Amino acid sequence: MRFRAEQHLRRQRDIQAVREQGRRIDCGPFTLWYRRRPAAAAPVAAVAPAEPLPSPGKTETALSVAKIRSRAPRPEVPAELRRVCFIASTAAVGDAVARARARRRMREVFRHHQDAVPPGYDLLLIARKSINGLEYREIERKFIEACPRIAPRIA
Repeated sequence: MRFRAEQHLRRQRDIQAVREQGRRIDCGPFTLWYRRRPAAAAPVAAVAPAEPLPSPGKTETALSVAKIRSRAPRPEVPAELRRVCFIASTAAVGDAVARARARRRMREVFRHHQDAVPPGYDLLLIARKSINGLEYREIERKFIEACPRIAPRIA
């Protein structure tokens, strides 16, 4: 299965929400944080800006573009979409080569087994130093074992 661009968890506030409001599973070579996305609220009508935007000059143009972007509504995320962010820090994993390898391995595990993650969840996969010392199958097994623990079972 493909790992599409809309599945990337990129916004800092979304990543922070997973860390602050989500739950954590220790998987050995990586830590898995997860959070169910809140249901989308009813669409809000576009609101006109309170103050008029300045006439475009060289310095005002960048400011007005930033204001317009900050007022722009966030695109809706489909409820069935699973989003993920892969983190490999220098302190935890090592140099650039080790970090890139760790992210590649986590990305590939998620790509192959994303259907095991319940729909509507945001994930953070945070690599540890041991991830590059393990076989790919072991990392895969750890991820598969963690997925059923994400969503509560419905009886």
